[in-house]
Amino acid sequence: MIRWVLVIFFAVIVFSSLLPWLEKLGIGRLPGDLRFKLFGRVFSLPFASTILLSAVIFLIARFI
Repeated sequence: MIRWVLVIFFAVIVFSSLLPWLEKLGIGRLPGDLRFKLFGRVFSLPFASTILLSAVIFLIARFI
């Protein structure tokens, strides 16, 4: 269980850094993705996108 928590944590970090590029593809604007402005800075937490991409990667790895 801890392994999956760490995988999701690292995926959120990676997707947050790649978010400007991924937004052009529509990822990061799904329902469940949080975006808020605090102290003049925009923070994004792409939870739904992370889960969706993790499921896609899992299915690809499962069938290969």
